[in-house]
Amino acid sequence: MLKSFWLSAAAALALAAPLSAATQPATPAAASASEDARLYAFLDGEFAEELRDRPQLATQLGMKDGIDRLDDISDAAALRRLEWRRASVARMKARFDRAKLSPDAQTNYDIWALELDRAELGYRFRNYAPPFYSFLYSVHSRLPDFLINTHNVQDAADMRGYAARLRAMPAVLDEAIAQSRVSDGKGIRAPKFQIERVIAGSRAIVTGAPFDNGPASPLWADAEAKVGKLQKAGKVSAAEAEALLADTRAALLSIKPAYERVIAWAESDLPAAPGGRVGAGSLPGGADWYAAALKLNTTTDLTAEQIHQIGLSEVKRIEGEQDALARQAGFADRVAYYADREKRNPAQPWTDALRADYLRNANAAIARNRTLLPKYFGTLPEYRMEVVREPSFSEVAGGAAHAAGPSRDGARPGRVYVHLLGDTGDPAPDATIDLMCHEGVPGHVMQGDIQVRQTAGPKFRQSTRYVAFGEGWALYAEALCKEMGAYPDVASDFMRLEAELFRAARLVVDTGIHAKGWTEDQAVAYMVASGRASPDQARSEVRRYITLPAQATGYKIGMLKIMELRRRAESELGAKFDIKSFHDLLIGSGSLPLSILEHKVDAWIAARK
Repeated sequence: MLKSFWLSAAAALALAAPLSAATQPATPAAASASEDARLYAFLDGEFAEELRDRPQLATQLGMKDGIDRLDDISDAAALRRLEWRRASVARMKARFDRAKLSPDAQTNYDIWALELDRAELGYRFRNYAPPFYSFLYSVHSRLPDFLINTHNVQDAADMRGYAARLRAMPAVLDEAIAQSRVSDGKGIRAPKFQIERVIAGSRAIVTGAPFDNGPASPLWADAEAKVGKLQKAGKVSAAEAEALLADTRAALLSIKPAYERVIAWAESDLPAAPGGRVGAGSLPGGADWYAAALKLNTTTDLTAEQIHQIGLSEVKRIEGEQDALARQAGFADRVAYYADREKRNPAQPWTDALRADYLRNANAAIARNRTLLPKYFGTLPEYRMEVVREPSFSEVAGGAAHAAGPSRDGARPGRVYVHLLGDTGDPAPDATIDLMCHEGVPGHVMQGDIQVRQTAGPKFRQSTRYVAFGEGWALYAEALCKEMGAYPDVASDFMRLEAELFRAARLVVDTGIHAKGWTEDQAVAYMVASGRASPDQARSEVRRYITLPAQATGYKIGMLKIMELRRRAESELGAKFDIKSFHDLLIGSGSLPLSILEHKVDAWIAARK
């Protein structure tokens, strides 16, 4: 359909052009623009076809297509998608001469081809990441999270799609169990702590109304809230609202047997789940898997040993900067500064009052940061943003905050999710500023806001994600916040350095776990001592690294590359360097592999010279 529209538009333009223009030879620039348009029409058509097979991605982008379906996670579907991508890249290479494209179009050509390489690698190692394995992305919690936080309900049809997706959940959960058994058979088992988490989380999802007489379960509370908003807005009558809720309730009840099967599988798997040595190195063929995971997450060819040494070096450098800042504040060193800060801001259990204060401070920090952007960016975020608490079925003490960008139409706002269980850690308001720079503005939510509003390039670039770029940008955003004046005093700037220290320690710990045979307790001890994490946070973080190898390495590797590229641009351009244009270049065209980002910056420098 997209292809047909483009061809019709092109034909109309040709008919409208003066006859004399048709006899003139096309300029190189005009020929390149024509070829770019042809490529983008092709890629848009291919992406539209991909979305038909990935309805959850379509929903994430704010589209209605497939709103009553969930993604097929079976091996057969994974192979089908891989074969489709192979054919798509082959079609692109057969139809387009890369040399005839503009630099921007060449970038999009290269990324579409690169996505095949990444898909090949992911498929090869698919059994190393079974659906219940990941501390962050286990399917038992991701499906409810998707319905609650991504499936936007604007009318009755959307709510009927919500119920249809509930009815589709049992098939996905059963497939997840089958895949986990295949991985178990290959000696690739989730750690004991993760299996226990699957059991507890699954029970939480099917506890409460309408499953029993308790308070509303998470999904039922969400359904009632969504239908209530429709009725309040006058989009459905009372009778229609009642019918929608009855349909959703019946659909919701259908998922309980599936979750009971998940619990039964997990309980049967628990005795064999590893509780001692964990990580890629403990699995058959795990070293190759970890090398692939590093490549996918950093978009570089850095080895585990190289990344480990970078981490140690960065920890030492940042500690030195903390010492200097502590002396500026009148203390002997960072150790003395921390002792004083901990005395003034002791950790305490979360209460409803503390949670309300935290959310108020965090939302205020994002709002304040937005006012500081115009001096540093030409392209600004447009959509609403909010900081909210993590859903109860996935919330853990010390859990890492995370962000989700807005939908393409802005109907779903950009959100930062925070875990507010257990111990507060450092409860001072200045401890939230840096996190909101990273997760909110000018970090993830802002970058996502700009990405989904792109109009110049092919549509698939609104959804491509590279960990090293996205997390590297967000970590760079923390440092940028200092330039912007977001940190009002030494105390808040010190917390910025603590956050960077934490990310540097991740390089040491992730590679320690997966390439050097570190135990969970050894990794936790390092995160507490060198990463300045609280015990709850350290445990939660380390379990995340164990079940999601290499993801945590993308942050610092990406930030270091962005800082390197900025220094290069400043050095080579001198007075011609413009910070607003540089930042727009970095995040104006979406997420990029680091090698392609470097090429774009080098070309930008050359053009400005």
